[in-house]
Amino acid sequence: MSEKSISPKSGALALVIALALIALGAWSIYAKLFIIAPFAFIAAILVLVGLTIVNPNESVVAVLFGSYAGTLKENGFFWMNPFLVKRKISLRARNNESQPIKVNDKLGNPIMIGIVLVWRVENTFKAAFEVDNYELFVKIQSESAIRKLAGIYPYDSFDDEHKEMSLRSGGDEINHQLERELSERLHMAGISVIEARISNLAYSQEIAGAMLQRQQATAIVAARTRIVEGAVGMVELALEHLSKRQIVELDDERKAAMVSNLLVVLCSDRAVSPVVNTGTLNH
Repeated sequence: MSEKSISPKSGALALVIALALIALGAWSIYAKLFIIAPFAFIAAILVLVGLTIVNPNESVVAVLFGSYAGTLKENGFFWMNPFLVKRKISLRARNNESQPIKVNDKLGNPIMIGIVLVWRVENTFKAAFEVDNYELFVKIQSESAIRKLAGIYPYDSFDDEHKEMSLRSGGDEINHQLERELSERLHMAGISVIEARISNLAYSQEIAGAMLQRQQATAIVAARTRIVEGAVGMVELALEHLSKRQIVELDDERKAAMVSNLLVVLCSDRAVSPVVNTGTLNH
């Protein structure tokens, strides 16, 4: 069964009828027409019980003797069958910020991860009858989706040659995959996922120090690699210019010495002290 709409009656008209019935009951007592008074008051009570107010972005799910009667999403003042069991369900967007939980990433490293989920009820029939408690269902399925996502990707990728998407660098693509996973899980409860994003991501406390050192070492190696590549290019350019302009003729031994000296100067992380040669090239 799917969601269906219900058409209520005007609440203002029902209120006028209830007041008229109350007045009729009071007049019957005054006129000593005791047979009419009980029926008038009972009818007035039934009319008053059926009065319902629906606020904006709110809905009322109605059940009649165990059977789904329909959903009222129109806001206003209405009268419905007094024998209906009415349950109000909010249609407003809601935020659900999960506390960081400890999970294992693809490489088995323990990490702390939390998300922010923006959702709303789209199908009131599913929210009311397909699950026991749709708010608790959203919370539990959010944690389950976090654990699955963390198991698919590593926290970070340290290998530049075989770099893969990671939780830290994935950005919008990781968030979109999280949204798709949550949408599939919450569809059965009539929940629409508006947005889902990772809000907290860090290594677990017991390995945070070791992983920080690993990140620093990886960054240093990457920087050194870039420096060496640039230095080799500069040395190559210098030798090419010297040879092209015929400024000086260098044999293989002198070229090797020049390359060694230039690489030391260019790759050193400290200031280099120059040495002035006052002799010839050979001495």
